[in-house]
Order: sequence, then C-alpha cells, then structure tokens
Amino acid sequence: MSGHSKWHNIQKTKGAADAKRSQIFTKIAREMIVAVKTGGSGDPANNSRLAAVIAKAKAANMPNDNIKRTIDKALGAGNTDNFESVVYEGYGPNGVAVIVEALTDNRQRTAPEVRHLLDKFGKGLGATGCVSWSFDKKGVLVLDSEDLDEDTVMMDALEAGAEDMQASDDVFEIYTDPDAFNDVVAALEGKGYTFLEADVQMVPQNYVKLTDEEDIKNMEKLIDALEDNDDVQNVYHNWEQD
Repeated sequence: MSGHSKWHNIQKTKGAADAKRSQIFTKIAREMIVAVKTGGSGDPANNSRLAAVIAKAKAANMPNDNIKRTIDKALGAGNTDNFESVVYEGYGPNGVAVIVEALTDNRQRTAPEVRHLLDKFGKGLGATGCVSWSFDKKGVLVLDSEDLDEDTVMMDALEAGAEDMQASDDVFEIYTDPDAFNDVVAALEGKGYTFLEADVQMVPQNYVKLTDEEDIKNMEKLIDALEDNDDVQNVYHNWEQD
C-alpha cells in the first residue's frame, strides 16, 4: 500500500495513549456493548463485529476478565445502554482531512462538541462525504518487527488472506479487506503472532504535511481534545507527522 505509514502517524502519541488506558478500555467496552446488541450474540464466532472489537481489545492489552465482564453486561436483561454510531467529517489546520467516529446516546450533545473543536483548532465541520472519499476502509494489523523475519511475515500474512504489508518504523503493518479482517486475525494468531494494534480503520490515500508551528500545535490540540471526548471512539486524519 502506498502512502505514509499510518503507524508512524500514531506512535508519537502512543505514550500519551498508554497514560489514558482506562479511558481507552471504557471506549472499547462501549464499542463491545454495541457489537453484542447489534449482532445479537455474545459469541464472537457468531458475531463478526464483536470478534473485530475483541481483536482491538486484545491489541490494547485489555484484560480477558474485562472483556468477559463487558460481554456479560451487554447480554444482561437490565442493560439499558443505547448508543448509536455517528460519523463527522471536517478539516483541521491547512485543510488536513479529519474523520471522527462516535458512539453516543445524545447527538444533541456530541455534534456541537465536535463542531466546536473543529472550529476552534481547525477549519470546521464539513458535510458528510467531504473527506471520506480520500480514505480507504481497511483492516490494519501492526506487529513489532523485532525478532521477526519480513519475508516470513509477508508469506504468512498473504496466506492468511491479507492484501498487503509495509515494513516501517520497527513495525510491520498488514492491511486487509475489512470483510477478511477477522479471518486474517485468527489465522495469524494461530501462528503465534500478537499485535500492537488490530482494528478496522480509515486509512488515508495521501497525506498533508504541516510546516507552520501554529498549525502543528493546533492539530495536536485538535486530536487530543477529540480523543478526550467520551463519545468519540476514533479519530482519523491525513496529517503526515515527522
């Protein structure tokens, strides 16, 4: 896959993300509850959306007890959590494309908050489809490349059904069709691989480099503020970070 490494874009903020581990677990748990409810099953073998969220949870080092407890909660008759998926598109500084995926129980709360942040630190909220055309939906698996042979990983990934692999920044990034994501995860886990990241994501087709220091600071603030919002699940952008 051409284009700048997605992992390169996020690894600089990984330390900050690790410090917010409880918040990350809370967001994954919300996603898991939605997956169980919409899929009608707490068994990942019969619920592909749940299987994908569990892969994401494992890559984030979410304990198995937390995963089981969340699934049990979602299956409980007394659970009244009712979240809907909403996607916002807009622009950061200097036209950087931004996609915000949220799970919310109140659109009237979430939309103004996302709009405010895009207005404050970027160029504002856009119409549906204004930037998503420049992203591809892909399964993304990231492996620590230390002690792994690139040719072997490539062969295993392709045999598992992956589309492509990149080697960069001490990691291997494996890309899959979203529909093949769970099968590729299962096949590679069966060969003993563990992932630094495993999720279906919006991958940019091209990247924008920011050179103005104020733009860089505002883009960092925008990402941090969006990720700190309880309703926001994922933030995708095409900012090329050094």
